[in-house]
Amino acid sequence: MAKRTSAAQARIGQTRQATAPKAGLTKVDGHASDATPIDLDRLIHERIRLGIVSALAVNESLSFNALKALMGTTDGNLSVHARKLEDAGYVRCTKSFEGRMPKTDFALTAAGRKALEQYLGHMEAIIKSTREHER
Repeated sequence: MAKRTSAAQARIGQTRQATAPKAGLTKVDGHASDATPIDLDRLIHERIRLGIVSALAVNESLSFNALKALMGTTDGNLSVHARKLEDAGYVRCTKSFEGRMPKTDFALTAAGRKALEQYLGHMEAIIKSTREHER
């Protein structure tokens, strides 16, 4: 890997400063006042995983096929994203059989619900700050 020159590093630093989020986010419903996009839970922030966690937050459990239909995704894509959430302890996966057919059900864990609430709190703080800075 090539080393960056000091001029290139300076340009990168300027770009980061120019694109950095606005400071001074205010407190929203008891959530941290320093909530910035960097603080967002990157695991949940991805579109399919956010959809999975959100769907499970309002349902006791959902089958693999129900989640696949809700997300409008493929078997493989859903499997990869669900596995990441399961590995993080955000969802619980239960495998069983209905007759001879395998059935996979997913449910949100307490850790997953807490992570979603924190994520939503951060997003609310960012939205509120953005709207306040537009005025």
